Amino acid sequence: MAFIADLQIHSRFARACSKNITIANLEKYARIKGLDLLGTGDFQHPLWWKEICGNLEEDENGILWTRNKFPFLLQSEISLMFSKNGRRAVHLLMFSPNIEIAKQIIDALGKKGRLDYDGRPIFGMQPEEFIDIMIGIDKDIEVIPAHAFTPWFGIFGSDSGFDNVEECFGDRAKFIHSIETGMSADPEMIWRNDNWNKFNLVSFSDAHSFHPWRLGREATIFDCKLKYKGILNAFRSGERLNSTIEVDPNYGKYHFDGHRNCNIALNPVESLKLGNKCPKCGGKLTIGVMQRVEVLANHKEGYKPENWKPFKRLLPLHELIAAVYGLQQVTSVKVGEVYNQLIKNFGNEFNVLLNVEEDELKRVVHEKLVNVILMNRCGKLNVKAGYDGVYGSVILKENEKLSSQKRLGDY
Repeated sequence: MAFIADLQIHSRFARACSKNITIANLEKYARIKGLDLLGTGDFQHPLWWKEICGNLEEDENGILWTRNKFPFLLQSEISLMFSKNGRRAVHLLMFSPNIEIAKQIIDALGKKGRLDYDGRPIFGMQPEEFIDIMIGIDKDIEVIPAHAFTPWFGIFGSDSGFDNVEECFGDRAKFIHSIETGMSADPEMIWRNDNWNKFNLVSFSDAHSFHPWRLGREATIFDCKLKYKGILNAFRSGERLNSTIEVDPNYGKYHFDGHRNCNIALNPVESLKLGNKCPKCGGKLTIGVMQRVEVLANHKEGYKPENWKPFKRLLPLHELIAAVYGLQQVTSVKVGEVYNQLIKNFGNEFNVLLNVEEDELKRVVHEKLVNVILMNRCGKLNVKAGYDGVYGSVILKENEKLSSQKRLGDY
């Protein structure tokens, strides 16, 4: 049984997250997106834990269900800040087999620091210690480095990360089976380094809201029974880990090098020529994922390791609609009108992005939007690279755009 899962989300109690995140909203928009399973996010936060327990019912397989029968998996993300040959900061995903084990995790972490101030709490401990705590509670707790290449909080990030997993976890690296790609990297980039590509690759959205242009923008397709044990085996063995859904890495906020304050974005060749200094102010550039990969890669572009998995490169539907209409905001009323029309006719966003035939799409929306949806499906969109916290954006030729004044009825 194949299902699409987004297992990295946050609650409204996490910093910089929507205050309207509720279990009900997550379920509603997961269905609209076409997701089949969500992580709970932030289960160690006391107020969110209360909502999890009050709104979800656990089955015998470690899956939690809403009253309307939508499934969740116990998941959270924590931040470790520590010193190891310099200042380090790493974000880690953790997955609990069931509510009873989650309670033990909450109790153990509560002894190490406060859990109530942020849905993504910070602990001053070494990664080895965190792993020891987790495996001491239960061997089926899974830990996965999150958004592995983000400059400040990714395990391989340019600012506070490491070159490989062993440098971070020492002899506990044997307990790390998967890494999460993050938006600014995709499997093709990660395959180029033999230390990275030996791990199973998963992809999740790190959603800070329930909106469908955030929720499920990256996801993983599993081909196993909807049970914690089945998902755990996929994480650890790679079996039944069907593929991932990734945004174009140019869309990510840290793909190119750059300096946001000076509106400077540079590819690695340009940055290295400048000594990674901003050409306007002379300050330090934020080094993006592309340079990190180029510097550490031991294979040329196009290399595939033996354990490679196929993946789908997709941008959210709201981004496509906004680009076709020449609109800056995905929250535009016009974008919402067109999006809702597509969902009304075809059920959910992933169905539109991946499956609906060209002729069927043309019966509902303008041909120019249909063409962009098909280009997205084939990974042929031109995307301006993101940098230093700025998202990338779809670039269309003028003849590929529509006037934002057109109405649905004009089609």
